[in-house]
Amino acid sequence: MSTKDAESASPPDPTANRILASLPDKDLARLLPDLQLVDMPIGWTLSESGDHVNFLHFPVSGIVSLLYSLEDGSSSETALVGNEGMVGISIFMGGESMPTSTEVQSAGQAYRLSRKVMQNEFGLGGHLQALSLLFTQAMISQTAQNAVCNQHHELDQQMCRWLLMSIDRLDGCKLAVTQERVAKLLGVRRESVTQTLGLLEKEGLIARSRGLITVVKRSKMEKRVCECYGVVKEEYDRLLPARKRRN
Repeated sequence: MSTKDAESASPPDPTANRILASLPDKDLARLLPDLQLVDMPIGWTLSESGDHVNFLHFPVSGIVSLLYSLEDGSSSETALVGNEGMVGISIFMGGESMPTSTEVQSAGQAYRLSRKVMQNEFGLGGHLQALSLLFTQAMISQTAQNAVCNQHHELDQQMCRWLLMSIDRLDGCKLAVTQERVAKLLGVRRESVTQTLGLLEKEGLIARSRGLITVVKRSKMEKRVCECYGVVKEEYDRLLPARKRRN
C-alpha cells in the first residue's frame, strides 16, 4: 500500500463515496482530519480471512471483492463494494474479524478511518452509525442473492449480473480485469469464463481486448440478466440515500 502518488496529485473529493456524501456537514467535518487517502492497486489484499481489521475503507473509485476461500485453494466472491459503501464492517459489528478476505478487483482509491476513530464515532449513535448499519443490511442482501444466483442461474446470467454490478461502481462501462481473475471471483473454470464471454460478445453485449471487458449494450444486458441484479440494486437504492456530491 502506498500513499505517495495520491498525495502528489489533487486528492479526490471524499464525498465521491456515497456514505461520506450522505453525512451532515458537521459530521463530515469532524471526520475529515482523520480520513487518510490510500491507493488501492489491483490485487491488493486489504485484509485476510480472520484478520483483526484495523481500518475502515471508504472507496471513492475502484472495486473491492469479498472472497471466501476453501482449504483446497479455490475461492468465490460473496459480495463487492465500490463507492457506494465501505470495507471493514467487523470494526463496528463487534465480531473483530470476518471469514472473508478483501481484495481489490479494480484499481482505485479509498479514504480510510482507523478502528479507534470509527468505534468512537459509531458510539455516538449518529448518522454514520445509521448509514453503516443500512449499508451492512444491503450487503447482506447482496451476499444472499449472489448465493441464490450461483446455485440456480446459468453462468451467462451470472456473468451479466457481475458485469452490471461492477460497472455500476465505476465511471464508464470499461472493466479492467483478466479472464483468470473473473474465474476466481465467480468460482468457475477459466475455460467456462472464456466460453461465456465469447457468447456475450457474439450477441453484441460486450467487447473484449487483452485485460479489458467493455459493456457496449447495457440496456440489452439488463434484459439478458436474471432477476438477481434488479433485486440487489433495488435493495441498495431503498436502503441507502441517493448519490449526491457537495460543492
